[in-house]
This record gives sequence, C-alpha cells and structure tokens, in this order.
Amino acid sequence: MTTTDFRDRLYDLYRPPSDHFSFVDVPDMQFAVIDGSGNPEGASFAQAIKWLFTVIYPIKRDAKKRMGKRFAEPPLECLWWADDMADLIAGNKDKLKWRLMIVLPHWTDGTLFAQGVEAVIERFGEKPATLQRGILTEGRSVQILHKGPYEDLRNVTTKLHQEFLPEHALKPNGHHHEIYLNDPIRTAPEKRKTVIRQPVI
Repeated sequence: MTTTDFRDRLYDLYRPPSDHFSFVDVPDMQFAVIDGSGNPEGASFAQAIKWLFTVIYPIKRDAKKRMGKRFAEPPLECLWWADDMADLIAGNKDKLKWRLMIVLPHWTDGTLFAQGVEAVIERFGEKPATLQRGILTEGRSVQILHKGPYEDLRNVTTKLHQEFLPEHALKPNGHHHEIYLNDPIRTAPEKRKTVIRQPVI
C-alpha cells in the first residue's frame, strides 16, 4: 500500500524558492473547506481548524479500508480576502474573510467525505454551516516560501502586491493563498515555513 504525500507529488506547488517570487501553474485541486470572517485569533477560526483536521482522520481510515489507499496528512491552507484589498495588505484582522482548507486526494468521492463528516458530528455535534468539499481553480500563480514568524507574512504580501505584481504588469486573479507547512504548536516561530501564493493574470 503506497502513501500519497501531496507535498512530494506536487513538489513545485508546496516547495517554492524562498529567495524570490516564482511562477507556477496550479491544477484544479479538491479540498475540504470552511468559510468564515473576522479575526483569525478568534474562537471560530480555531474551531474550524479543529473540524477540518478531525474530518481527515475518518476519511484516511475509510480510504484505506474501502479503497486500499493511504495518504499523508496534508498541511493546513487558507484563502484570505477583504472587501477592501488595502485591509488585507495592512493586516486589519477584524475585516478579513477566510476559507480554511485541507487538500483531498483526487479520488476522494462524495460518499467518503460525507462519512467523514458524519463521524465527526458524533463527536462534536452540529457541523459548521459552511463545511463542504469543493474544487479550487487557481491556474497561473506567483508564489514564494516564507521562513519565519507569521507576523512577518504581511511584509511579504505587501512586497508582492505593491512591488512585484505592478513591476510585471500583473493583477490578482483570485484570493491570497497561504499554505502552512508546519504545525505552529510544535514549531518555533523562526522555523515556520509558509507558502504565499497569488493567482494572477
């Protein structure tokens, strides 16, 4: 039985260079997602993360049992946006909107996902209203790997939107995307690795 590790299978998507922005063509990918808004330091953001990771466990178990397939637990990802782009760049947390996501193998079907959700409902009660399985289309994108505290991500985002994109006559074509390659609970701030991605036209 072979374990599918998305960071190995899609190396260019999850391990971009850290010293410069690079271009990548992102294929359509399937995710478990939960939408929300407001300060990510709030309870709803933490609860959404807990739900997503807990849903993954029964999906992994049932995939192994029903389909003879395994996959390594993928990293947490998040799309960020705001009604005013300036609020996103400035990091005005209370005005942010977000979509927390965990990528699913392409062979994850509706039945497998629904069974995973039902297993978590038995533990946590009513599921989040926005929890769903969906496809993300990004296409041509610019990305970079940031190493260091999450507090420094805003500096990279500012450079991306106020310098790199204008210099290359590019415009955003989708939401700001962050991929958190480490568990922040187990990883010191200075060792955290985050992929910053922006679809462009």
